[in-house]
Parts: sequence; C-alpha cells; structure tokens
Amino acid sequence: MFSRFDHYVLREVTVSWLAVTGVLFGILISNQLAQVLGLAATHGFPREVVFRLIALTALQNVVLFVPIGLLLAVMLALGRLYHESEMTAIRACGVGPSRLYRPVFMLAVPVALGLAWLTFEVGPAARTAAEVLRSRAMSDAQFGRLEAGTFRTFAAGSAVFYAARNEPDGTLGEVFVQRQVDGRVEVAVAARAEQRMLEGGRAQLLILRDGERYEGVPGQPGFRRIRFAEHGVPIVIPEAGAGRDRRERRPTATLLASGEPGDIAELQRRASLPVMALVLALLAVPLAALRPREGRYARVAVAILIYLVYSNLLSAAQVWIERSALDPRVGVWWVHALAAAGGLWLLQRQSPLLQRARPAGGAR
Repeated sequence: MFSRFDHYVLREVTVSWLAVTGVLFGILISNQLAQVLGLAATHGFPREVVFRLIALTALQNVVLFVPIGLLLAVMLALGRLYHESEMTAIRACGVGPSRLYRPVFMLAVPVALGLAWLTFEVGPAARTAAEVLRSRAMSDAQFGRLEAGTFRTFAAGSAVFYAARNEPDGTLGEVFVQRQVDGRVEVAVAARAEQRMLEGGRAQLLILRDGERYEGVPGQPGFRRIRFAEHGVPIVIPEAGAGRDRRERRPTATLLASGEPGDIAELQRRASLPVMALVLALLAVPLAALRPREGRYARVAVAILIYLVYSNLLSAAQVWIERSALDPRVGVWWVHALAAAGGLWLLQRQSPLLQRARPAGGAR
C-alpha cells in the first residue's frame, strides 16, 4: 500500500516529467517543422503532406528524449525537495534515499513500457510510412505536373526539362531535355513531347517527337547529332527509402528471426531505450542529492554529461556488434550494467551516512 509520502513524491516527479518532456517535445517539433518546411519548399509538397510528415517524424524521434526527460524530471523534482529543506525533514523521520525509489519507479516503469511499445511497434511503422509518404510527395512534385514555361529538374539534378508551350491535345511543344549519363551529356530538342507513367508510378517515360539529339563529353570533340521521329527518355523515381538504412524500418518479428549482426544490433538498440529509462531513473535518485547551500540545478550539467556518455557508449556497442567486433551475447548490455553499477555505488555511498545519522526510533 502506498503512503502519502509516495503519492507526494510521485506527483512532484510526474509534474516535472510532463513539463520537461513538453519542452523537449516542443524543441523537437520546431526542428522537424523547419526541416520539413524546407523540404516542402524545395519540392513543392502539399500542406497535408507536410503535417503528416511532421507527425510521423515526431513519432520516430520522441523515444530519443524520453529517457533524458525522465532523468532530468526526477532530478529537478527531488532537487526541489532538497533545496527547500523538505528532504531534511523527511530524512529526520528515517526515510533514506532507497525509499524514494518506490514513487520514482511508479512513474519510470510505465514510461519504460510505453517506450518499449514505441520502439518495437510504432517506431518502425512510422519510419516506413514517412519514407513512403516522402517518396510519393517528391514523385508527385517532380512528375505530377509538367508545365510549359518552367525548368524542371529530375534524377537528383542530373536531368533538366523545359517546354515552351502547352498544345491543345495535352502534349508539350518546343521541348528541351538535357541529361548526364556516365559522364556524357545528352541534349535533345523536339517539336512535341508527352509523359507516360510506368511500373506503377515508379518511372516516367518522356516521349519526344520530331527532334534532334546531341551527345558527347564536354570539352572533347566527337559529338554525335541524331535526328529522330520518336525518342523515349526514361526517368526512374527512387524507391522509398533508397540509399537509407532500411534496417530501422524492419518489423521486430523480422529482426528476431534474423541472425545477421546488423539485425541483432538494431534489435538490441530498440531494447536499450526502455532499459535505459529504468537505469537513468536509478541514477537520478543519488544524483539529485544536494549539499547544503547547493543550487537546485547544480547537478543538471553532470546528469547531461552522464547521459551523453551513456548514449554514446550504446551507439559504439551497436556499431561493434554490426562489425562483428563484439559478441552479440555481450552486446549493449555491458553498458547498462556499468551504468546501473554506478547508480548502486552512488546510492551505497549515501546510505551508510544516512544510517548513522538516523535517530533512534525514527519513522519509516
């Protein structure tokens, strides 16, 4: 049964966690908004695509700041109790640091479970949906409306298209196309052109009619000039997520069934986030202990430094697993064990002092 003390500390920690998480989430949304708006301005994404991309990207990245938010929240909440001498009164009643873990973990355990759900289920699905949406939006922006009087670039800038006018039959008139293929430049001019969609929308075919094509290497002689009645220029739309690490988008069940080092490393990365939240909650209680006349925010910089070292070691361990330089059975777990051992050591340093200072017959 939980006491009034448990409910009081839980309320303080929860309010602090909501505030810290809200601030971090606002910073994340601001950064994502700037990035997505820049991408939308470059490629002409519609408004509804922008909002969906922001939401999906936020779902991917929200798991990254929840552990540090929990660490800071516990430290700020308990730091207030130390700073305002409430913890001194609590200790005088015989309540030691270990007693604080009950209300702290009443928050940390649900947060860790929510993180597990986000990392194992929601995150990969959101990442896949964002890649598909981004690819479709870029495809629509590039190929959805070829208009006369405007230069359009394709294939990461390696192809340029221009048409002087729109014809009554829906084709384009006085067309110019330039492409770079294997170090050679191809320039085609045609009287008319039309576009066709191939392979379910993943490729475009620009059909040029009644024109000429010039091809060669700039600065070298030997350019060829070819007249044609009809000439097709294929432009392939990159697949969703092409060139990106697709492992982060794989379902958890697929990773569990795989024995590849990269898949094992990704699976352990997903499992590390909820474990990290619990370990940081363990560390937060002894880190929050303030000395007399020490400021409420005195230990925040230390906490952030510990978090950075912790997360960087996890990233390094993941890379070592991918490169088969570290046994997957050891994996990233040694990092969690090292951090947890540090938290227990800090707690043990405080507890003997409190036991000697505890008055006889103190309340528990």
